[in-house]
Amino acid sequence: MTTQPIAAPRPAPRRRTRTGAGADLAEFAGAAVTSFAITWLIFARLMPFTVQAVGFAVCWYGLFLLAYWLITRDGHGPVIAADRVMGVLITTGALAAVTPILGVIGYVIYKGAPVLRLNFFTETLAVTGPLSAATEGGAMHSIIGTLEQLGVATLISVPLGVLTAVYLNEVRGPLTRPTRLVADAMTALPSIVAGLFVYSILILQFGWGFSGFAGSLALAVLMLPTVTITAEQVLRVVPGGLREASLALGAPQWRTVLMVVLPTARAGLSTAVILGMARVVGETAPMILTAFGSSTLNANVFSGQQDDLPLFVYNQVSSSQDTQVQRAWAGALVLLALVLVLFVLARLLGRPRTARVRRPAPKPATEPAAKPRQERTPR
Repeated sequence: MTTQPIAAPRPAPRRRTRTGAGADLAEFAGAAVTSFAITWLIFARLMPFTVQAVGFAVCWYGLFLLAYWLITRDGHGPVIAADRVMGVLITTGALAAVTPILGVIGYVIYKGAPVLRLNFFTETLAVTGPLSAATEGGAMHSIIGTLEQLGVATLISVPLGVLTAVYLNEVRGPLTRPTRLVADAMTALPSIVAGLFVYSILILQFGWGFSGFAGSLALAVLMLPTVTITAEQVLRVVPGGLREASLALGAPQWRTVLMVVLPTARAGLSTAVILGMARVVGETAPMILTAFGSSTLNANVFSGQQDDLPLFVYNQVSSSQDTQVQRAWAGALVLLALVLVLFVLARLLGRPRTARVRRPAPKPATEPAAKPRQERTPR
C-alpha cells in the first residue's frame, strides 16, 4: 500500500490595499475638498462662529477622515477603508512629531546664521564690549571649554558606566537589583541637583573654587546613568553562544568578557558613549554652579573659571543688548550642530553591519575525459 503526501494548501491571495496612484490620489483629493467645503459652510454660513485657524483645522480634519472613509468604503470595502484611514492617522502623527523639531532647527539657523562668521571660532569676548557689533568677537573660549569639559566627563563616566553594565549583565551579583534601581533613578535626576552636589562638596568643603573640572564632574554624574543603561542593553544583545564557546574552551569569565563580549559589542558601546555625550553637552544649570563662565580663554580645565557653549548662550541672551542676543543665537547654532553631529555618529555606529561574502566564480563545466578502450586479446 502506497501513500501519497497531501499537497499543501495554496496560500490565500494577499489583499491589495492600494489600487493605483491616480485613483488613490483622486479619492484623497476629493475627500479633502469635500470636507473643506462642508467645514467652511458650517463655520461661515450655518453657525455664528468666529472663524479661527485651530478650530477650523480640527473640524476640517475630522470631516476629512469621515469623508475619506466613506469614499473608500463605497469603492473598495470596509477593510481597505480602515487601512486608508489608519494610514492617514499614522502619517499625521509622524508629521506632528517631526514638525516642531524641524521648526526649532530652522528657526535657530535663521537667527544664528547671519551672525556666524569665521572670527566666531577664532576670537573671544575679551576685548568685545556690550555695544560692539554682533559680528565682532567670538566663542572660541566657549568651544574649547565645551570640548575639554566634555572630554574629561567622558573619561570619568565611560569606564564606570561600562564596568557597571558588565556587573549588571555578566556578573549578576547580590547588588544587581539595587544598582539597577539607582541607575534607573539617576536618569531622572535634575541637572541642577548634580551641580549643587559638586558645588557643596568640591567647591565649598574642599575649597577648589570654580573650574572646568568641577563642571566635568557634574556632567559625569549626569552622563553615568545614560552610559550604564545603554551599555547594559547592548551587552544583552551579545549571543550567549559566544560566551558558552569561550567558557567551553577553558577561558575564565573575566577573559571571556574582555576578549569576547566587549569586542563583539564594540559598536553598541560606542553608540552608548556618544548618546551620553549628547545628553550632557547642552546642560547649563550645573555649569553655572561649577564652571561659572568667563569671557576669556582658559585652556586649563583644572584651575580657574571656564566658559562653555551653554553658558555662553545663557550669558549673552540674558543681556538687554540686541547684539549680544544675536551672538547667543550664533552660539546656539554651533551647539545645535554639535548635538546633531553626535546623534548622526551614534546612528552610524549603531546600525547593523552585514559582511559581504564573495562567492567564488563557478568553474566551467568540463566533460570527463573518455577512458581508452582496451582491446581483448584472444586466448
